[in-house]
Amino acid sequence: MKHSILTLVIAVAGLSIAQAADSPVGYTDTPMIPGQKWRVHDPERPAPTVVTPGTTFSHSAPAPSDATILFDGHDLSQWKSGNKEAGWKVENGYMEVAPNSGSIQTKGQFDDFQLHLEFATPHKVEGNSQGRGNSGVIIFGMYEVQVLDSFNNKTYADGQTGAMYGQYAPLANASKVPGAWQSYDIIFETARWEDGKLVKKANVTVIHNGVLLHHKQEYSGPSHHRRVGTYNKPHPPKGSIHLQDHNNPMRFRNIWIRSIGKYDE
Repeated sequence: MKHSILTLVIAVAGLSIAQAADSPVGYTDTPMIPGQKWRVHDPERPAPTVVTPGTTFSHSAPAPSDATILFDGHDLSQWKSGNKEAGWKVENGYMEVAPNSGSIQTKGQFDDFQLHLEFATPHKVEGNSQGRGNSGVIIFGMYEVQVLDSFNNKTYADGQTGAMYGQYAPLANASKVPGAWQSYDIIFETARWEDGKLVKKANVTVIHNGVLLHHKQEYSGPSHHRRVGTYNKPHPPKGSIHLQDHNNPMRFRNIWIRSIGKYDE
């Protein structure tokens, strides 16, 4: 090779982690993703095309009249952490992950929905790959839409911002600079079972900063790190929305949700 950069393959506790200074971190010993030619967190999977987003939202814009306000910048009354009160910090209209506070989840349960939220990765860049500005919107505590600082940050494609974690890389990388406020609009339809048999997989549409990342793309099952998710058993048609504590001081604001509803039949 023309350059002198070394590719290191480090075996730690039986895990093969491929890392290079000029290529994404990933795994070479993970299973193949069903229906795809890539492994889970495959370091060879192409990175999505970078798209510079426009100005697509205003923090002062009110939520739709039929929306449930999950966070209005004042308190965490709609959230909990397991069986405890949510311990994240609230100030200046946003919530921020507090050290050792744990992930939080909504007290309410929702079926098929439209979700809006805004997030900001830390202005001060620390770490790289999955250690930089990491969080996640984990629907029903199972289906993850990744949150990460993906601005000039190489990582495995199915783990960058907007990825259906461990399953599908986003169609584009629309990330803004660290510290800038960004928006997610997520439309989710849950899995359905009849007589214990799966008849519909969960699917998601994700718009990041006005750029479409997924359109009614199906989850192969719940999201996992380094393994394939499968629909092993039915789950209820409603669930909570989780925001992940991944040891980074991520910020969130202006969060609301509304039911998709049904057409007149």
